[in-house]
Amino acid sequence: MQTSLRRHNGGFTLIEVMIVVVILAILAAIVVPRVMSAPEKARTTRAKSDIQSITSALNMYKLDNYTYPTTQQGLKALVTKPDTPPVPPNWHQYLSKVPKDPWGKPYKYLFPGTHNEPFDVWTDGPPGSNSNGTDSGTIGNWSTGNGSGSGGANG
Repeated sequence: MQTSLRRHNGGFTLIEVMIVVVILAILAAIVVPRVMSAPEKARTTRAKSDIQSITSALNMYKLDNYTYPTTQQGLKALVTKPDTPPVPPNWHQYLSKVPKDPWGKPYKYLFPGTHNEPFDVWTDGPPGSNSNGTDSGTIGNWSTGNGSGSGGANG
């Protein structure tokens, strides 16, 4: 009787270990791709949030100064008072600093805008995206769903 008890408590068989390994491999095949794409989704979400913050700051700038900064003045006009015309009459600091996109590049700004918006603020997205605004990686105030104008198409 003791001999048969020892045999059953001796450990796992090779087949049991292989079944566990196969189950873990299947779980890893399902979970790893989802986890690996999470950082890129987070960067995209951060870019959209930054663009919405910049859009709000630009709208406040216009409320105070009756116009948006020119393309030449750029987003720096939200941090330091522009000295190129038109010099804003009621300027104050709208952002503590101009943020960089999650990929380390400056956000781009164009006034007047070309996407049915008064201005365009965008990033070309992850490295490898092209810079002409036609790549699907481009994230702009016209595509965040919270633009300042009537909205428009992405791209």
